Amino acid sequence: MNKRHLTGVIGLAAAASLALAGCTTAGDTDADTTDAGDSKGTITLGFLPAWTDGLSTAYLLEDQLGKLGYDVEMNELTEAGVLYAGLAGGDFDMYPSAWPEVTHADYMDKYDDKIEDLGGYYDGAVLTIAVPDYMTDVNSIDDLKGQADRFGGEIIGIEPGAGLTAQTQDTMMPEYGLDSEYKLVTSSTAAMLATLQEKIDKEEDVVVTLWRPFWANDAYPIKDLKDPKGAMGTPETLHFLGTDGFSDEFPEAAEYISKIKLDDAAYAALEGLITSDEYDKDPKGAVQAWLKDHADAYPGLIA
Repeated sequence: MNKRHLTGVIGLAAAASLALAGCTTAGDTDADTTDAGDSKGTITLGFLPAWTDGLSTAYLLEDQLGKLGYDVEMNELTEAGVLYAGLAGGDFDMYPSAWPEVTHADYMDKYDDKIEDLGGYYDGAVLTIAVPDYMTDVNSIDDLKGQADRFGGEIIGIEPGAGLTAQTQDTMMPEYGLDSEYKLVTSSTAAMLATLQEKIDKEEDVVVTLWRPFWANDAYPIKDLKDPKGAMGTPETLHFLGTDGFSDEFPEAAEYISKIKLDDAAYAALEGLITSDEYDKDPKGAVQAWLKDHADAYPGLIA
């Protein structure tokens, strides 16, 4: 069982708590190619460190936008609702990994007229319900019905404000008749992963909310449960979002961002390095390591 990623995520979650008090850190990537006086402007990225898709792309953009001549600031947040409200209000310029088509559709409905879609970068993202692969008799969400005692009546989830939480609680559980048997336990991504690891170490039964792409799917011996009712939603594309007017203020950055496309291999490698023990507390170093092996990940990438 690979525990290296969990250590990093817990550390990132702890760092994110500083953001709740308004802590913002400025990007100072060594790869910047312009002096301060030549800056094309400052772009602030708002993201949730515990959600490692956004964590990974935030540091990739810090590197790439810095090389284009922008100053980049990193604003760490802890709740999706705060993130979308801040983006719509212009508190920061970009959210570097949104799920606007399904998972975050409610936030988009609320703030759509104040948010600019800068383009999709990854196709096929999906929400899942998962169990350890040693649970050979549980292969579908349907199989959870009538078996709550095995799981202590709990489905282990992530942050209360996550789209995954709403989809699980408001759609999946009622659709499969699980809402009368199970409680969805919410806290944080790090807490969910800690519970998952503890249960797997003891080979005990556990059911968790997950998603793809996410490094945990490869790091843990787990399997997605089949969803014959489609209650966890359809696959969607991950997008870069900007505050309204982003492309007018930062046209070169917007054009560059719109061309970013990551396939499974490139994305998995980036997220794997960002969350690894080797680059714990050194996300910029992780990006540089990724660039060495993925310089052709997409057209225009600045190695």
